[in-house]
Amino acid sequence: MKNIDAYIQYLLKEKRYSLHTVVSYAKDVKSFHEFLGNQIPDEQIDQRHVRQWIMHLSKQGLNHKSINRKISSLKSYYKFLYITHTLSTFPLEGIRNLKVEKKIQIPFSESEMQSVARDHFPDNFDGFTQYLIIVLFYNLGLRKSELIELQLSDYQRDNFRIKGKGNKERLVPVSDNLQKLLEEYLEQREKIVTHKTATYFFIKKGQKLNQTFVYRLINNYFRRVTSKEKRSPHILRHSFATHLVQNGAEINAVKELMGHASLSSTQIYVNNNIEELKKIYQTAHPRNLREDKSNY
Repeated sequence: MKNIDAYIQYLLKEKRYSLHTVVSYAKDVKSFHEFLGNQIPDEQIDQRHVRQWIMHLSKQGLNHKSINRKISSLKSYYKFLYITHTLSTFPLEGIRNLKVEKKIQIPFSESEMQSVARDHFPDNFDGFTQYLIIVLFYNLGLRKSELIELQLSDYQRDNFRIKGKGNKERLVPVSDNLQKLLEEYLEQREKIVTHKTATYFFIKKGQKLNQTFVYRLINNYFRRVTSKEKRSPHILRHSFATHLVQNGAEINAVKELMGHASLSSTQIYVNNNIEELKKIYQTAHPRNLREDKSNY
C-alpha cells in the first residue's frame, strides 16, 4: 500500500489529475493486487502476472475497451515506480492493448441542434442555465469535466480559458452572440446568488454541477429531437468538431480548439466527413442512378 499511496500523491500533486481520475487509477491497481491475493510485491511482478490478470478480466466478460483502461492504469503505476527508482525494471514492457473495434460516434445534425435551441426551456434562471450549458458544449467543444470545472475567472469576455486533460490550458474564442448570452447569464446570476461560489455553473444552494446532472440534462433535451441512441455531452463535443470540419475549418485549428494532444485524435472528424461525402456520392452521382452499370 505504501507504493500506491505515493502514486496517488504523485497523480494529485504533480500530475494534477482530478480526484475522479485518481480514484479510478488507484482502484484498477488495487484490483490487480487483489487478483494476485496481495501476496506478490511490486518488485516481483512480471509480464506473466499481467497476462494472467488480463485473461481473468476477459473471462469475467469485460470488453476490450474496459480492459485497456485497466492496462493503462497499471502501466501508469509501474512507470511511476520505475522512474522513481522504486523498481529497476518496467514489468509491463511489451504488454500491448487489446484490439478494439472503433465505433463511429454519430454527431447530432445541425437541424437537430436548431431543434433543441427552439425547445421550451423553463422561463426562469434554471431554464436559462440549462440552455446555456447546451450552448457552451456545442459552441466551445467542451468535455463534460471541463464544463463542470469552469470558474467565473475563466471567462474573459471574448474567450474562455479551458483547463483540459493533464491541466493543459487552451483559449477558445467566444462569438458575439454567445457573448451576449454570457453577459445576460452573469447579470441574472448576480441577482440570484446568495452564496459565494467560484464555479461558473451550479445547482441549487451553490452546489457544484455533477456528472449525473449534466448527462441527464443533455439526454433529456436531445431525446425529444433525435432517435440517435447516444445522447451525451461527448456527442455534443463530437458535433462541434464535425460541423466545423464540414463547414471548411482547417484540421489544425480544430485540434487546438478541442485541446487534443496529437493530430491523430482530431483526424476522426475528417474521416467522418469523408464517410458522409461517400454517402452523398453513392446516392446522387448519375452513375448510381442507372439500372445498367455493366458499362462502368
